[in-house]
Amino acid sequence: MSSHADHPVGRRGHKAAPPPAPPAVWSRNFALFFAARAVAGLGDTMLPVALAAGLLQHGYGAGAVGLAMAATASAFAGLVVFGGVIADRFDTRRLMIGADLVRVGTQALAAGLFFSGHVVLWQICAIGFANGVAGALFQPGVASTVRRLAGDVQGANGAIRVAEAVAQLAGPALAGVLVGFASPGGVFAAHATTYAVSALCLLLLRLPPRAPDEHPAPHAISTYRADLVEGWREFRSRTWLWGVIAIWGLYMIAVSGPTVPLVATEVVQEHGPRVYGLVNSALGAGTVIGGLLALRLRPRRMLRAGAVALVGFGAFPASVGAGLGVPAMAAGAAVAGAGMAFWSVMWSTSVQTQVPADALNRIHAYDVAGSLALMPVGQALAGPAATALGADHVLLAAGATSLVVCACLLSVPAIRDLVRADAPLRKVGPG
Repeated sequence: MSSHADHPVGRRGHKAAPPPAPPAVWSRNFALFFAARAVAGLGDTMLPVALAAGLLQHGYGAGAVGLAMAATASAFAGLVVFGGVIADRFDTRRLMIGADLVRVGTQALAAGLFFSGHVVLWQICAIGFANGVAGALFQPGVASTVRRLAGDVQGANGAIRVAEAVAQLAGPALAGVLVGFASPGGVFAAHATTYAVSALCLLLLRLPPRAPDEHPAPHAISTYRADLVEGWREFRSRTWLWGVIAIWGLYMIAVSGPTVPLVATEVVQEHGPRVYGLVNSALGAGTVIGGLLALRLRPRRMLRAGAVALVGFGAFPASVGAGLGVPAMAAGAAVAGAGMAFWSVMWSTSVQTQVPADALNRIHAYDVAGSLALMPVGQALAGPAATALGADHVLLAAGATSLVVCACLLSVPAIRDLVRADAPLRKVGPG
């Protein structure tokens, strides 16, 4: 059964006074935004290496790495919904610049702690929490910025995903070199620098004027709650949207949550940080391939195609859990990266094109919050689960659960049958 909520609706359906169409993808402004996302992404891919190597060097184990990652993820997931309301009411560019500058400070502080050799877990967690708060203010504006800068939203998302993949390819390897020849503090200092570059690119960016249907409500404190409620109403009215988020909770707890810290600690302990950087570079190479495929392929049912591609992600945790050699782990990481990249572009493009423009930041925030809400749970449980069951068994279970998640996505008609917003209508019968 289908309802109007499962199809693109909202004010943007009205044809009155449409704004000038933005360039298909590339323009000066999109190039600046692209550079900001690519450089910040480079720093983000270096962080797991720095945390794992740095905390292990100071006597902490997998549980500490998971808690440090969970501190950032929990702050981000818990506050991003409020960030969506703020992004719908204020200048998103300035909000993103401010968030980047805050993260320059948090990562510089972490660098100072590691350089000094005075590393206390609660301090690292507190810095991570502050970093997550800044991310919660930054992320909601990304969706609407892409939509305002590019006419071909899928192409823009694909280009950004390829840039993130290249960062995934280079970042962990660079982090491994910095850890090996300097210290984890050098990685955090480099991370702070990437946020400074991102802030500069966004400072030079000039967003086009908002369309009439994108203007936020007047800045009245009494309407914040109403904005949250309206965003939730728009979110829950789309079965395909909340259906994916509900299924994604299982993915966060049993797959992504434990995979990141356990793969990091297992590979670093068994093979060293440079091999971990190599494996993550293979993940980045696969992500490049997946992003390039997403640039070329235009499936009519985007979420169905994305869910099929996502099957490949289970190869990454399974190969590490099975204790395979470095080439096999790198191959598993590459397959995982390709599948996740293709799904990511299909999903983000669906959200950005199927949702009304004036609620997009809020709905994107609900999307991000719902997608990541349970990741801190998976990360925090990674250490205890590894202690009780063995890290290898937890990673093998994560690989198997990844297949279950894909099957669940394909079992929901509203998800597998959602037609892309720009798909031509098919005629039924004569006329």
